[in-house]
Amino acid sequence: MGALSLLLFVLVPAGTTVLGGVLATLRPPGERWRSAFQHFAAGAVFAAVAGELLPEIKQEHQPLGVLLGFALGVVLMLGLERLFKPVAGAGPTPEEGGAGNATGLALITGIDILIDGLLIGVSAGTNAQAGFLITLALTLELLFLSLSTVAALGRAGVTRARVIGVTLLFALALAVGVLIGALLFAGLSGFALAVVLSFAAAALLYLVTEELLTEAHQVTETPLLTATFFAGFLAIFLVELLLPGAGA
Repeated sequence: MGALSLLLFVLVPAGTTVLGGVLATLRPPGERWRSAFQHFAAGAVFAAVAGELLPEIKQEHQPLGVLLGFALGVVLMLGLERLFKPVAGAGPTPEEGGAGNATGLALITGIDILIDGLLIGVSAGTNAQAGFLITLALTLELLFLSLSTVAALGRAGVTRARVIGVTLLFALALAVGVLIGALLFAGLSGFALAVVLSFAAAALLYLVTEELLTEAHQVTETPLLTATFFAGFLAIFLVELLLPGAGA
């Protein structure tokens, strides 16, 4: 991957992360808007996994690699949830002014963003088209994640200067993840590639089912909110069809 391409894979999602934080400090979104963003981002990520990662994994014909990669992805995500979710759940909620809770929330979000960056880098380092679609889908997720987290920090009484600093740290974590993923896993093939791609697919599916949709369903579901999931899926699927070489 060229330096310019890698720079774009870093700057676009990182810039979106900062943008989400800035927007949240100016005008935090309501519950229904947050749910709509979550549904849309979940559909987009799901489409990217189904349309790009899974077909590429099948082409490698490495069942043991797939089994190992998926197992590692699931174990990692479950382990992170078990390790850090109690930190965020302890004490008063951010809305009640819990400073410790706000710190835990920021920590969880930072780790989540670091993993998102790693997944972007892995996808971009192995397949440019897959990397583009994964980046596009996760950029939508990162916009929501930064926006909702910063809004929660603001409600917890964190100063605007510190909130902006946290947002910049989020962007830095993302950039580090992208660089590690792209530089460390570029040029892989066969068993190793199957492991890495399967790991990425498992982590992304976990993100969709256990984070985005779980939080989205905390708001009373309506047909319009449900439809935004399919809108996100369709948007990424259409982009894939329009890309040069699609279906080749």
